[in-house]
This record gives sequence, structure tokens and C-alpha cells, in this order.
Amino acid sequence: MNCFHDFLAGWIGGASSVIVGHPLDTVKTRLQAGIGYKNTLDCVVEIYRKETVAGFFKGLSFPLASITVYNSAVFGFFSNSQRVISKVRYGDGRHPCSFLDLTVASMLTGLMSVGLGAPVDLVKIRLQMQTLPMLAENVNLAGTNGNSNMPVRSVSLQGQPTYRGPIHCISSILQTEGIRGLYRGAGAMVLRDVPGYTLYFLPYTLFRRWLSPEGDSTHPCAIWLAGGLAGSISWVTATPADVVKSRLQADTLHTRKYKGILHCIVQSYKTEGIHVFFRGASVNAIRGFPMSATMFLGYELSLKFFRSF
Repeated sequence: MNCFHDFLAGWIGGASSVIVGHPLDTVKTRLQAGIGYKNTLDCVVEIYRKETVAGFFKGLSFPLASITVYNSAVFGFFSNSQRVISKVRYGDGRHPCSFLDLTVASMLTGLMSVGLGAPVDLVKIRLQMQTLPMLAENVNLAGTNGNSNMPVRSVSLQGQPTYRGPIHCISSILQTEGIRGLYRGAGAMVLRDVPGYTLYFLPYTLFRRWLSPEGDSTHPCAIWLAGGLAGSISWVTATPADVVKSRLQADTLHTRKYKGILHCIVQSYKTEGIHVFFRGASVNAIRGFPMSATMFLGYELSLKFFRSF
């Protein structure tokens, strides 16, 4: 029954974090995959001016329906991985895990998460990017010479959206790019999530122990603060890989710029310099705190509630 409780608590925590973090996630995606924003504040102002408050919640329905399931799988897998490791190493699934055990469980969770999370992230980003201004030189239309010197001007993608919603987006990707299209950017996601989840669960465990008054590891304040700090650390360190992932996933079939991870890294560096890989880092740090604080608080309190019966 504990196995089921972990998955259900992860679902509740995931739903809470999506609602809290989606507006800043939209800003982060626009900054990382788009061109034309001076800084974070300029991006926020432009989204609000052109799309109103609704622009910050673009693509929310799909993450709300899917990321809750995704986070349920992540937390359920992580908790049950610890039990399996403890059973194998100590002969008791309830034996406390060492930090090495937690590291292995975190890395396995990051690897597992890509299988579920890559299509979810792809659809979310494609929906978020539908009204993004681009440089004309970055739009490769069929029949144009990629080496031609097109004038640098802003092209608005506003008007008729490419996708009518998440289902239409998935259908369009499958028709034009096949199953592989849904996993575009998955390699970069592995580079992000394997170390990212390690720097998510380990700091959380450490901070929760340090912040818990008189050893009460389920104190809400300790959980909230430990989760928030862990989220900020994880997202900031994962930003370079997240930038590459976002760019690959925003790269649609008819405006394809990048051949793969290495090509994306080289081209991004050549055109925008090293700082491009840290674009959105401040948003990630700010966004990571409330999202992860809400996630862990929802997860731990739900788990405590379920286990009280």
C-alpha cells in the first residue's frame, strides 16, 4: 500500500507545483528558445502587453493533466527505488538509505523521467512558443538558400496558431515527424535530469534534516524551505542543458535550425556567446523555489495523511 501512497502523493504535489510555477516556466521558455527579449522583465512586460495574463498560462492544460502523472511517477519511482536498494544492500526495505544509495536512486529516477517527460515538455514548449517573435534570418522556408543574407527584422508568429491545443499538437508532430519527433531533445533532457534529480533529492534530504526542529522531519516549514532551496539549486545548475533542450524542442520541422545536441551547442555559442547557456537562470532560481517548495510540501503532507489511516 505504501507504494500506491507514494504515487498518489506525488500526483497531488505535482498538480500544486504546476499551477504555481507555470507562469514563470513560460517566461523561462521564451527567454531560452526565443530572440527579441532584452531581459527577464522585458519578457514579462512583452508577454503581458501582447497576450495579457492568459499568455503566462499558455499550454497549461496539458502540463496540468500530464505533469501531475509525471511527478507521480517520479516520486513513486524514487521512493520505491530506495526500498529496492535497501532490500538488496541491507536485507530490509525499510533500512535508511545512505547518501550513495540516494544518489543512485536519484540518477535512476532522472533517467526514467525522460521516457515520460520528453513528450510532455515538447508539447508544452511548442504551445508556449506559438506567439514568439523571431528573427527573419532564423526562419528557413522551403526552397530558400540557408546562406542567403536575409534582413534582420522581427517576424510575428501571432495570428493563426500552429496548434489548436495539446491533442492537435501531438497529432501534428506524429504526422510530420513520427514517434521520434515526440522525443526530440530527449538526449539533452538526459543531460539535464540525471544530474538534476541528484541535485534535487540530495539537497532536499540534507536541508530537511538540518532545518527540522528537534528531529521532526515532517515539520511543514522545514519541508517547504528545504524543498524550495533544493529546487533553486537543481534548476540553476541544470540551466545550460535546459537551454539546449528547450531550443531543440522549439525547433519545428519547417524551421529546423539544429541537427542535434552538439550542433545546437556550437551554433548557440557562435551566434550568442557563452552567456546564452545561462539564459533564464535567474527565472529558474526564482521559479524553482515556489514550485519545488509546493511540490515537496504537497507530497510529504499527503503521504503523512495517507499513512495515518
